[in-house]
Amino acid sequence: MKLGYVILYVANVPATVDFYEKAFGLQRRFLHESGQYAEMETGATALAFAAEEMAKDNGLTVRFNRPKEDAAAVEVALVTPDVEAAYERAVKSGARAAQPPKQKPWGQTVAYVRDLDGVLVELCTPISP
Repeated sequence: MKLGYVILYVANVPATVDFYEKAFGLQRRFLHESGQYAEMETGATALAFAAEEMAKDNGLTVRFNRPKEDAAAVEVALVTPDVEAAYERAVKSGARAAQPPKQKPWGQTVAYVRDLDGVLVELCTPISP
């Protein structure tokens, strides 16, 4: 088994793709002409977005992320050598600040923002073994 991709159900797939390009510098891999599904280039594992109605179409019952509600108990972690610059870029691009950059006891620098749908996004330096 290997992790192929992570899918976030979002209110507006094209707007989310645009936001992730501006806020985090990710590049779109694929945006379906229907606007219902997209994938971002993130390395070996793709970050994907599907329209919220696709959850129901797939027979799923889920709680969607909402910006004004508490974040779900999951986060998307994006690794960068410069967390401070990434945090500033994300906030200037419309991300909601959740936690400013802090150094963790194990040496990693970590910050948190929330995206357009309220998804928690961790911005972090690589972990040194």
